[in-house]
Amino acid sequence: MPPAAKRTLRVRNAIRRLRFERGEMTQQALADRIGVTRQTVNAIEAAKYSPTLELAFKIAAVFEKPLGEVFHYEEEQLDNRRNEPAKS
Repeated sequence: MPPAAKRTLRVRNAIRRLRFERGEMTQQALADRIGVTRQTVNAIEAAKYSPTLELAFKIAAVFEKPLGEVFHYEEEQLDNRRNEPAKS
């Protein structure tokens, strides 16, 4: 019997959608407004990096949204054998 899948919480965000709702704001324009590099914005947007709380608040302020509308937790099941998202 295969080992049970492990559940984990991951931080997800709506930055890409919000940028496009703001007239297709570029990652560079957002980066300039919050004081980081475009690469940092890209990594946060792709959920490869979780921002500090201060940076998360700055991003939410740019979009004039509450923090919970920009960032949220998403539960993900991981396949224990490979530590990858479980396939349905």
